[in-house]
Amino acid sequence: MLDKKTILNADDLPREQVAVPQWGGDVFVRTLTGTERDDFEQSCVSQKGKNRDMNLKNIRAKLCVLTVCDKSGKRLFDMRDVDAVGNKSASALDLIFAVAQRLNGLGNQDVDDLAGN
Repeated sequence: MLDKKTILNADDLPREQVAVPQWGGDVFVRTLTGTERDDFEQSCVSQKGKNRDMNLKNIRAKLCVLTVCDKSGKRLFDMRDVDAVGNKSASALDLIFAVAQRLNGLGNQDVDDLAGN
């Protein structure tokens, strides 16, 4: 049976090396922590009363900032970098975004769920 220490010390954020030719090399992309996933989802929805609207502004950059990491899994960016990352090549961001979506189980249904559809 697992104990608290074992759970909290587990390296449970798998990562995958991704070639990004637009940037001249590779990066690692990892899964989100529970808190990061909640923050990401919250940043994609604005709610006023019973009305929910999708906020897709810089969605690729947000997910890239949260998931691009070094070999040990430490994030390379923080949320202050979203605008700068958003100004990078759309095709490079698409490569990373697709891997991050897959690793984190974020699909079209998740976007619909966020929008409340």
